[in-house]
Amino acid sequence: MYVLSIPFVIFLRLISPIILIRWQEIISSRIGHFAANLELYLCEKESGVNAPSQYFFDIFFIGYKPVCNQQLFYMWKRVLRIFPKFLIYPIMIVNRVIPGGNAHEISTSSNDRDVNNLYDTTSPHLYFTKEEEQKGERELLELGIPRDAKFICLTVRDSAYFPELAYHSYRDGDIQKYILAAEEMASRGYYVIRMGALVNEKMNTQNPRVIDYAANGSRSDFMDIFLGAKCAFCISTSTGFDAVPTIFRKPLVYITVPVGYIYTFSKRFISITKHHISILDGHELSLDEIFDKNLAYALSSDEYKNNGVYLVDNSPEEIRDVVIEMDDRIKGHWIEKYETEQNNFKNSFLKNLKKDQKRLHGNFDSLFGSKFLEKNSFF
Repeated sequence: MYVLSIPFVIFLRLISPIILIRWQEIISSRIGHFAANLELYLCEKESGVNAPSQYFFDIFFIGYKPVCNQQLFYMWKRVLRIFPKFLIYPIMIVNRVIPGGNAHEISTSSNDRDVNNLYDTTSPHLYFTKEEEQKGERELLELGIPRDAKFICLTVRDSAYFPELAYHSYRDGDIQKYILAAEEMASRGYYVIRMGALVNEKMNTQNPRVIDYAANGSRSDFMDIFLGAKCAFCISTSTGFDAVPTIFRKPLVYITVPVGYIYTFSKRFISITKHHISILDGHELSLDEIFDKNLAYALSSDEYKNNGVYLVDNSPEEIRDVVIEMDDRIKGHWIEKYETEQNNFKNSFLKNLKKDQKRLHGNFDSLFGSKFLEKNSFF
């Protein structure tokens, strides 16, 4: 195949002034990239960002099999040209060997981060067929969710998620600390569905409106996507699944670290972060201190330890407060009295971003938890 690809690559180079044929390997092993990377490619293509000035024809191929979610794969095949890997991969490699082939590789601005703020100006590119809509409605009823009832997705990363990535344990959360928020939303008329393909423990709640879908044996590839696409909003500790509600333009509450990576590019997002505590004297770090210690982008547990800091999970009350804020904002019930706190956080964050701003964030359109800022004014 490599030998056969040589004359084909030469032919593609010769016709490129007339039609530019491009390709890209799909990261299909992780649902976050599988969802967000491709949706942002389509957003940029629709908006004329990173698009060639000439006529072009784009091709994709799956890099790894099996893919992480078959339903998402079926849906991408409806809107993208996905060819077999054995045909395109050799062409890509040969093209790289021959100098001057970069124009044939598809690129986006920042993989899974919407640095051009396109989510708020475009519509979702994926859709469900009529049969899939009917299937989803039936399975919602089987989960105990009545027709037309509103529900929230809750996804909390724990050590069952890629246990081989123990250095990412700083991102893990305790699902039991989310019960207070889940039951509060249940009292407001929502159903709350705990998501996850692999989890360590069940939720300790008897509330019939809180459904432990991740642990009750009903999870499927299809319902993962359907639930993420149809939820009222999602609560997440920033795991791969939350890319699904994101690409369907659903609001998200993030309880996340590292703070430098918070999602700032949509008005639909509200975040809070874990507490950063000094090992030396026990004081809690401000945002400036977190950046000064190079912990705003720390991607391993050892980085926090080596910089004399340990992380403390947000309390159930803090989680409940930011979830209530999201619900009140969606319903138009939120009374805005935290403009000063929001502006102070935004200005401090942007001041500290410096050169990394465009690479990771674009325009700062999201919010930080108002009650968190009020109760932690030093932050």
